[in-house]
Amino acid sequence: MKKEIGKWFMDVAKYVATAILISSFLGGFSEKWIIYVVGAILVTLCFAIGLVFIYEKK
Repeated sequence: MKKEIGKWFMDVAKYVATAILISSFLGGFSEKWIIYVVGAILVTLCFAIGLVFIYEKK
């Protein structure tokens, strides 16, 4: 069960990164740096949570 939750968080991180890339090319935002900073924090957080759930202690 924990591995599935970890995989889900990893998928969310991929989807957020993809959304940021697509919105940066197509969007007409005046302050793109906010999107990049918030997106990078969210991707890093989801990725780290995913790794914690996937990691198994022996």
